[in-house]
Amino acid sequence: MTRRLTRILIIAGFLCVTAGIGCVERTVRIETRPPGAHVIVNDEEVGISPVRFSFLWYGDYDLILRKPGFKTLKTHYRIDPPWYQYPPFDLVSETLVPVVIRDEHTLPVFELEPAGEPVVNEVVNRALELRDRALYEGG
Repeated sequence: MTRRLTRILIIAGFLCVTAGIGCVERTVRIETRPPGAHVIVNDEEVGISPVRFSFLWYGDYDLILRKPGFKTLKTHYRIDPPWYQYPPFDLVSETLVPVVIRDEHTLPVFELEPAGEPVVNEVVNRALELRDRALYEGG
């Protein structure tokens, strides 16, 4: 009776330890040329390029890259899952594999274009339009 109970406890302990270890660590690396751009992913700033950050799900991501003196780059990128993240394989890779699986994605380098000098008349006209809109729509 005690041998059987000991075996059951050993197996249960092994399953608990093994189930708690397995996981998939997902990361993305974004680089810009020149470096030092603010990187915003899905309306959340993740850092300054080059930057590496974790993500939770696969799919489409909206990217905004901003650096003073350069045009703001707005784009999107799709991150596709590897084969072991499709059902039913994901159950095994997320819970039963006793190691951390690293899924690292490096996006292509994003080239930032220098911003041209704004034309003074365009800036003044935009300011006047905003003022008129604020005065007449707000009151």
